Amino acid sequence: MSTTPSPTRRTRRTVGRWRSRLQDDRGSATAEYAVVILAAVAFAGVLVAVMRSGEVQTILTDLVRGALSL
Repeated sequence: MSTTPSPTRRTRRTVGRWRSRLQDDRGSATAEYAVVILAAVAFAGVLVAVMRSGEVQTILTDLVRGALSL
């Protein structure tokens, strides 16, 4: 008798393992938080780059001066 499982049993066992791994959602909230934080950092980087441009600084300076002169 052979001690190795038949291909059908191995396939079922492999499918069962993958199914249990895919249904296990431990750590998914942490991964979601990590994605949100990365997106926020990327957005902040773009915002910093835009804010450093001369045109935007001029517009903001004029806006602040206009608000303070009222």
